[in-house]
Amino acid sequence: MQKDLNWQEYVITRLIKFSGYSAVIFVVMIFFFLLKEGLPTLSEVPLGDLFATRWYPIESYYGILPLISGSILVTIGAAIIAVPFGVGVAIYLSEIAPRWVRDMLKPLVELLGGLPSVVLGFLGMLILSPALRVILNLPTGLTALTGALLLGGIAIPTIVSISEDALDAVPKSYRDAALALGATRWQTIWKVTLPAARSGVLTAVMLGVGRSIGETMTVMMVTGNAPILANSLTDLLSPVRTMTATIAAEMGEVANGSTHYHVLFFIGLVLFLISLIVNVTASAVVFRQRKKAERVLS
Repeated sequence: MQKDLNWQEYVITRLIKFSGYSAVIFVVMIFFFLLKEGLPTLSEVPLGDLFATRWYPIESYYGILPLISGSILVTIGAAIIAVPFGVGVAIYLSEIAPRWVRDMLKPLVELLGGLPSVVLGFLGMLILSPALRVILNLPTGLTALTGALLLGGIAIPTIVSISEDALDAVPKSYRDAALALGATRWQTIWKVTLPAARSGVLTAVMLGVGRSIGETMTVMMVTGNAPILANSLTDLLSPVRTMTATIAAEMGEVANGSTHYHVLFFIGLVLFLISLIVNVTASAVVFRQRKKAERVLS
C-alpha cells in the first residue's frame, strides 16, 4: 500500500513539474517561431522604412510606427479608465459592501469578464460608437476612445477579481489595529489595507493591462482601422489601427513567405516584446515591494 502511494506521489509530482516547465517551454517556442518568421523582415525592408509613419503594404510601405502608437494610445486610455474603476470596485466589494451585495456583485463582475470580445465589439459598433459620435460631435464614432472604453471594460473584471482577493488576504488585525489607534474607515483602507495588498493589486493591474495590449477583435471592430500616427492623448478622438488588429485583418490574405507576411510576424514579435517588458517590469516592482514588506516585518 505504501509503495502504491509513493508511486502515485511520484507521478503527480512529475506531472506538476512538467506543467510548470511547459509554460516556459511554450513561451520560448512561440518566441523562436516569431524570430524565425519575423527576422527576415530586417533583410527585406530597410530599417528606416520599417519604422516610418506610413503603412500601406499594397505599395510596399511598411512603416509600423502608426500601429505601435495606436496600440499604445488605446492601451493607455484603457488603463486610465480601468485602473481607478477596477481598484475602486475591488475596495468597495472587499471593505465596504454588505455581504449580500458582495455575493451578488462579484459573480456579475466575473460574468462580465467572460463575455466574448467579439460581442463587446459588436455592442460597441451598434451602441457606443454612435453615442460618442453624437455626444462629442465627431465625424465618426470609430475612434481610439471607443476602443479604450471597451478595453477598459474588458480589463476591469480582471483587476477587480484579483485586487479583491489581495485585499481579502490582508489580516483583519491590521484593520483592527488602525481603527484602535483612531484612524477612520477611509484612512484604514487608504493607508493600511491598500498598501498591505499592494503587490496583489499591482499584479491585477499588470494582468488587466496585459489583456488590453493583446486584445484583437474589439479594437479591430471599433477603432476605425486607420493607420495614422498618434502623437498625443488628444488623438483619442481620431481613428487608429493597432498591431493586433493589423495582424488579424491581413494575415489571412498575404502570400506565405512574402515581405508582407514577414512584416506581420515582425509586428507580432514587437508586440510580444512589449508585453514581455510590461510583465517583467511589473513583476520586478511586485518583487521589490514584497522584499520591502519582509524587511519591515522583520
